[in-house]
Amino acid sequence: MELQPPRLAHLSKAASLGLVLAIYIVTLAVAVGFVELTDWQSLLLIGAAADVVCTVVIWLFSTALRNSSMYDAYWSVAPVPLAFYWWLSSQSEGNETRAMVVTLLVTIWGIRLTYNWARGWTGMKHEDWRYTDYRRRTGKLYPLVDLFGIHMFPTVQVFLGMLPVWAACARPGAPFGALDVVAAIITAVAILIEGVADNQLRDFMKRRKPGEIMNEGLWKHSRHPNYFGQIMLWWGLYGFALAADPAAYWWTGIGALAINIMFLVVSVPLIDTRSIERRPGFAEHCEKTRMFIPLPR
Repeated sequence: MELQPPRLAHLSKAASLGLVLAIYIVTLAVAVGFVELTDWQSLLLIGAAADVVCTVVIWLFSTALRNSSMYDAYWSVAPVPLAFYWWLSSQSEGNETRAMVVTLLVTIWGIRLTYNWARGWTGMKHEDWRYTDYRRRTGKLYPLVDLFGIHMFPTVQVFLGMLPVWAACARPGAPFGALDVVAAIITAVAILIEGVADNQLRDFMKRRKPGEIMNEGLWKHSRHPNYFGQIMLWWGLYGFALAADPAAYWWTGIGALAINIMFLVVSVPLIDTRSIERRPGFAEHCEKTRMFIPLPR
């Protein structure tokens, strides 16, 4: 099936980023309006519904522009206003110190990951190769695949991953203590690992030769140290929910578990299979290096 290129593919990178920024501002305005018009008592349900509404808005823009990569930044952008919403809407209920620390960490993570996406994205002419492949394989069914698979599925996963942030920001809990410090350290280290791995990969991509395998820095002992940092982050955030009240919020770890399984069962096998097909020696590289944890075998 011959695919049509994304609309506005002629735009420069700067203009493309400006367009994405405008789309996300519109989406945020829709979210604010939705929250203002909603009189539900549960901040958790309001946050979930607003997240779904925003995802649909992004999907509509993705469809209109024929570029599903309009969603790519949403993964790291959405958690930031969500954390602030829960914190600022319930300051009288949650532990102020815990809420402030977890919101700060989510914000640092979101800004760093969004910046990493922005500097790597080449503009409206580019769409993630996985989306292009789905578009080619599913044909007329692609709009549904796009909505529920590419847009809504990761939205649900990230929202589940944010459940501990809701518990830390919006719910009563124990005073800020040692477990909060441990959770903060794990989360901060996760952000650092992910950032270092992304920078190392970016430097390598600038000078790599065709078929060359990344085998430096954290990538020497892990095929996906950036994903390891991502997984570690969600478990770190889960620690804040346990610090607030392990008996009440133990279930909020379902998001970290779901994201862990997604990387293990879907993302990594897909990327590794593609790399084995395209890069001689990558199968041997898989045997010598760990999937996630950047430690020598």
